[in-house]
Amino acid sequence: MISVNDFKTGVTIELEGQAFQVMEFMHVKPGKGSAFVRAKLKNVKTGGTVEKTFRGGEKVPRAHLDKREMQYLYNDGEGYVCMDTENYEQISISKESIGEGAKWLMENMIIGVLFFQGNIIGVDLPNFVEMLVVDTEPGVKGDTATGAVKNATLESGAVVQVPLFVNAGDRLRIDIRTGEYMERV
Repeated sequence: MISVNDFKTGVTIELEGQAFQVMEFMHVKPGKGSAFVRAKLKNVKTGGTVEKTFRGGEKVPRAHLDKREMQYLYNDGEGYVCMDTENYEQISISKESIGEGAKWLMENMIIGVLFFQGNIIGVDLPNFVEMLVVDTEPGVKGDTATGAVKNATLESGAVVQVPLFVNAGDRLRIDIRTGEYMERV
């Protein structure tokens, strides 16, 4: 159990059988009446947000999330097959659990899989990936001073905006949180 007075951003609590992560919180002491805590909570499984008000000093159960390192192996058409790096057990993760991160998955990539009460609720991908450019328009010599960008298709199928000097065959570092090109490697 955790007191609502001890809320911090990122703390995971359990409400109505579901896990919620505290996004924002504010302690309010009105002139008349007792203090309360207003919190913005994000449902860890669905990603939806909800605002909830708690009485000051109220206790809520802390959600225990289990994060396991797994190696992504392949896509079997219905889901993404991953192997637990500790016991070599293979599981299939649904497309809904991975969400937008699916376009950044590469074979043999190490990812973090989040479990709540034995069920997969999400995937924690690395912040940066290195991928090969498989298709892009050729850059024109002398056309790099303007800061213009062009589309490049990466080996995973993802399309990102890159500077004009990037060519097919280049290896790039991409920030997957924003989908932006960082640098050539």
